[in-house]
Amino acid sequence: MTTQLSPDRIPVIAGIGEIADHPKDLAQGLEPLALLEQAVRRAGADACPTFIEEIDSLDVVNFLSWRYRDPEKLLAARLGVTPRHCQYGPVGGESPIRFIHEAALRIARGEVSVAIVCGAEAQSTATKAARAKLELPWTPFATDVPEPKRGAAFQKPIAGQLGVARPITVYPLYEAATAAHWGQTPRQALAESGVLWSRYAESASNNPNAWSKRAFEPREITTPSPDNRLIAWPYTKLMVANPSVNLGAAVLLTSLAKAREVGIAEDRLIYIHGGASAEEPRDFLSRDQFHQSHAQNAVLETIKTMVGGDGRAFDAIELYSCFPVVPKMARRTLGLGDDVQPTVTGGLTFFGAPLNTYMTHAACAMVRKLRDGAKLGLLYGQGGFVTKHHALVVSRTPPQGALSDDVSVQAKADAAYGPVPPFITEASGNGSVETFTVIYSGRGEIEHGVVVLRTTDGARTLARVPAQDQATLAFLTDMDRSPVGTHGTISTAADGVLEWRAA
Repeated sequence: MTTQLSPDRIPVIAGIGEIADHPKDLAQGLEPLALLEQAVRRAGADACPTFIEEIDSLDVVNFLSWRYRDPEKLLAARLGVTPRHCQYGPVGGESPIRFIHEAALRIARGEVSVAIVCGAEAQSTATKAARAKLELPWTPFATDVPEPKRGAAFQKPIAGQLGVARPITVYPLYEAATAAHWGQTPRQALAESGVLWSRYAESASNNPNAWSKRAFEPREITTPSPDNRLIAWPYTKLMVANPSVNLGAAVLLTSLAKAREVGIAEDRLIYIHGGASAEEPRDFLSRDQFHQSHAQNAVLETIKTMVGGDGRAFDAIELYSCFPVVPKMARRTLGLGDDVQPTVTGGLTFFGAPLNTYMTHAACAMVRKLRDGAKLGLLYGQGGFVTKHHALVVSRTPPQGALSDDVSVQAKADAAYGPVPPFITEASGNGSVETFTVIYSGRGEIEHGVVVLRTTDGARTLARVPAQDQATLAFLTDMDRSPVGTHGTISTAADGVLEWRAA
């Protein structure tokens, strides 16, 4: 189904608001709810202040740094509104893009007239206060509200036991597998990551809302040092997301007719052209391989088709950047070269990673970029362990046709799937490396390696490489030769966990 193209059904982004809170006194640090309110009011001021009292759609991005009971209702009360759509979203880094898309569709269907998508985190203040044993004067922490299920909850027990049930240890598995698939040595793959990440850092250095505004050279990012320790091979601290921030952002949408009615200049309005979404299985060990994401491919190939089949049609891009492998995969699917400028925001390492709501800030940065002269923008968000994907095309110019309700490209993603190998926890004999990582302690010492293996009969399993097996660890971390596809011996340790030794 498609909607009719008329001014009162054409959704536009009319206002944006951001806040970065750097309190000199911890007790004065703003809680997430206060950050949300300020960001929304700033978005209203950017569009039309009277829009705030007319909000009839409110989406609050899931946050982690503080727990509230019904935060969306608390925010609505602070704003003095009773929106007919009022939602606190589930976990997912792609969720801000999905919420913006869904809000645009509500406007296109005539269900609402003013919509807000907003998110905030105050993890920096919360963490520092906890360390200082300081009780913050915030809304009481809702201890009776359960934490939402996150990525680790969907993984096999052995993944948690071996430490590969967190983003920082799962994404390196994709890093190693993709590099091998693309014919890169680990050294070449790391160099690509360093150049890409330096571009994110450069963008953050010019973003007034960024948490860190320092530019970094590629080698600074990829070279381990006391201030840039290895966390999970091959990722250093400067190659992973930084959630210790206090940031809030809001995006205000309305109809073209309503924006015109209050006199907002046409060159400040950003149009939604459409988007696509798809997901991988939540359990990463239940996927067919680790050198690509069929869901990501389906989403980005659909987006590329929307702009004439050439990803270079975009002159402003935000490729989600929790870890380097994600934008590296995305740029290849989009057909973009290694000279791509992948961000208008600064990335989750340097701009900061307010967890699920980074892409709310990216949407704000994209609006500024388009208002400043760019013509066509891509916002690509991702969540989980390369799990959930949503992309949106935005532009200074109106779309040629109506906004389509048909968003999911899940069938396309599912059709691309190959056979998924059975997973086993008992094995012996020969095992070949499908992918791997090495996990480091907070002091930079090796804890152990983890290999995803294929057995001789085609099954998949997980195995540990003990810290004392220096020869196998050196084999895994050789910068000039990928271990993917190589063989070794599987055995069972005294604690019942499988271990692997290079042949």
